Amino acid sequence: MDPMNRGSEEHGHDGIDDDGSARPGRPRDPLTADFGQPAPALARTVQLVSGDFLLTVNPVDGSEIEPCPPGERPAAPGKRSAADRAELRRASMPPVPPGPALPRLPLLERQEERERLVRLLARGRSVRLTGPAGSGRTALLNAVADDCADLAPDGVVRLSGYRRAPGELLHDLFAAVHDAPLHRPERAQLLEHVREIGAVVVLDDLEFGGAALDELLDATPECAFLVAATPDVAAPSADSPLEEVFLGGLGRGGGLELLERAVGRVLDDEEANWAGDLWFESEGLPLRFVQAGALLRQRDQLRADPHAFEEHGYYADTPVDAPFDSGADEHDVPLPSLADGAAPAALLASRLSPSARATLKFAVALGGELPHQAHLPALVGDTHADAALAELVSCALVTPVGAHYRLAAGVRTQLEAVGYAEEAAEYALGAAQHYAWWSGHPSVTPERVAAESDAVQAALAALVATESGAAVLLARTAAPAFAGGLDWGAWERALRSGQEAARNAGEVAEEAYFHHELGVLALCGGQLDRARAELEASIALRGALADKRGMISGRRALALVADRSGGALPGGRTAAGEEVPDARYEESASPPGGIPATFTPSAAAFALPTPPPEPETLVTSKATPVPGAGPAPSRRSVISGTRRNLVAAGAGALLVAVLGTVVTLGATSDDNDPPNDKVKTEQSAKEDRDDGGLTADEPRKDSTSRSDTPGDDGVSGTSDGPTPSDSGKPSDKPSESDEPSETPSKPSDTPTKPTDKPTKPTDKPTKPTDKPTDPPTTPPTTPPTTPPTTPPTTPPDEESPPTSPDNSNSASGPGAEDRV
Repeated sequence: MDPMNRGSEEHGHDGIDDDGSARPGRPRDPLTADFGQPAPALARTVQLVSGDFLLTVNPVDGSEIEPCPPGERPAAPGKRSAADRAELRRASMPPVPPGPALPRLPLLERQEERERLVRLLARGRSVRLTGPAGSGRTALLNAVADDCADLAPDGVVRLSGYRRAPGELLHDLFAAVHDAPLHRPERAQLLEHVREIGAVVVLDDLEFGGAALDELLDATPECAFLVAATPDVAAPSADSPLEEVFLGGLGRGGGLELLERAVGRVLDDEEANWAGDLWFESEGLPLRFVQAGALLRQRDQLRADPHAFEEHGYYADTPVDAPFDSGADEHDVPLPSLADGAAPAALLASRLSPSARATLKFAVALGGELPHQAHLPALVGDTHADAALAELVSCALVTPVGAHYRLAAGVRTQLEAVGYAEEAAEYALGAAQHYAWWSGHPSVTPERVAAESDAVQAALAALVATESGAAVLLARTAAPAFAGGLDWGAWERALRSGQEAARNAGEVAEEAYFHHELGVLALCGGQLDRARAELEASIALRGALADKRGMISGRRALALVADRSGGALPGGRTAAGEEVPDARYEESASPPGGIPATFTPSAAAFALPTPPPEPETLVTSKATPVPGAGPAPSRRSVISGTRRNLVAAGAGALLVAVLGTVVTLGATSDDNDPPNDKVKTEQSAKEDRDDGGLTADEPRKDSTSRSDTPGDDGVSGTSDGPTPSDSGKPSDKPSESDEPSETPSKPSDTPTKPTDKPTKPTDKPTKPTDKPTDPPTTPPTTPPTTPPTTPPTTPPDEESPPTSPDNSNSASGPGAEDRV
């Protein structure tokens, strides 16, 4: 239903009061009691594809943008047929005024220019038609467009350059030729599509020239352009391929003929002389003669019946009992003065209906933009106010621009001089409140709001500095509709006006919303730096307001910006959430007890900087033993998974031994060291399986106890071979871990006493000595009753199994073939 005519039946309100109860006289059926309940209005969201992004326009928390899934990507757009283009052309024309059809004035003294333009366009040349406002450029363009209907394969495309940039015009051209609903291609795709268009493009009201115009022409090599502009617009560049055609005023005879056509009768001598003076004053502009014809028609009505306008209330301010001589001669109504003929807006407006005059006040308040005739009844407060458009068109006070009307050249200045701008702020506020309600109504499509974008933006511009609250509300409701209607130029202008108004009004939440939308818009346009700045500003404002949903939406968009730019997010994180190595630098932490004196610079080379917390990582540093350097150093292992160590310590000594063995085996199996440097675990595991399973409660002496006989390194109980230390030199005191655990502890200087009953099946502590030769690899976090958990390792230089007497049976026992 049209929001202009809201009835009681709209949205299920028929027979239902505001509190949900039935009205008297309308009994409610208990079975259908819920059918009449008004459901809460849902936010009008629009999902469209912009380049390779899937954009969801969300007017509540801000638009959401993400990479477009393959299934959502639109197919290649196809071209419209001739019938589709004609239908689109009719829909983009200004609305027809209600009432009888107005007479169509002929195109006088333009035949030569018309034929020349057609010849140039038929050769594929582009032309720039330059003429002052009111010289009849639009009428000439319409005639030339009709003559060139069959010149190009894609026909004739009519565009309006009013407040349009080159990029917007390219998108308009794409939408006029291709059928691609809810699809806005990115720059590269857009250029690829428009390059294939072959059409005669008739572009009226162009507002740019120079390099911008060259960009438009270069992007469409298969199109022939006919552009119209005023002399104050920048000229084309020197090497531009455009042909220049200048359009002047009419001659004296052409002016008199046009005036007679406008009046509908032959002029008398007095009127002809007045028309001659007017031609000299107006330099032959056709607009002035059409307005002069309206003045003469009003004079004829007054001469026939002086009360003609009073019957309809046109002269409501005139006293009814004003003296009037019914027998007065018709010549007593004089001709308008030459000044009134040159600037006729004030005199013409004084003889219009009150609704038409109120419409002119709205147009003056909106900077010359005329609201659509469907909005006039609501704005003016008269159910028949839409008929005011016919009055304004017949008097030539308004002129078509694109799909709407605006005040003709010079009319706004003339009306402001007679007081039509005294209540401009009040009229602009009324228009803004109306458009805010209308653009947010669920029944209004985004395309309809986009068609009214000029009037909406004019209301925004008029209220940004004075009525900031109303401007914020209007921008908040209209901007999402502009985005959904694919009028992104209007979307950006509305966002910037709303941002300024929100800043003036002190509405931080709304300002954050506009920052977010501007960031999303910049991301769609490939402006990554600008998008990052806008999104960061939005996230900061929403963080101050504790708006979690808004912050999440902003962070998602910011992550997409970081992903496209290849950079990092604030805080040293990439789009995927992982830390960037260069974003945060941390020096390696020293051991809790300080660096031992036996550490040399070569050992420091193996020290690793503290990485981000990762579960259970085993880092082993190894140095090559030096021949003749004395007893070989022991292997030094660093276990950085302190969380598992804490769990094992709380579970008891038995669980510590079992879990420690499993963790060590699992961690060392993924090490990147050569096979010779890995811990051999197959031997003891297979022997235990052959004997009936893993028996961790009672260790076997023949497989786990250390021999009293010195091994190859001369140390008792280390027959498995030498294990080098980090420094490559023998260690006289226990070494400490390179990386501290979460609960660091200082190693004890006293040796660990053996327990009465060992709990680890793979190692048995030696007798206490003054200084242990094989210190624990991890600083103890439990009482010193747990033996070291690292099993014996195979020396790097040996491939054969250990030759210890205690292990000789193991080498020839079951599973020996697997080990070999």
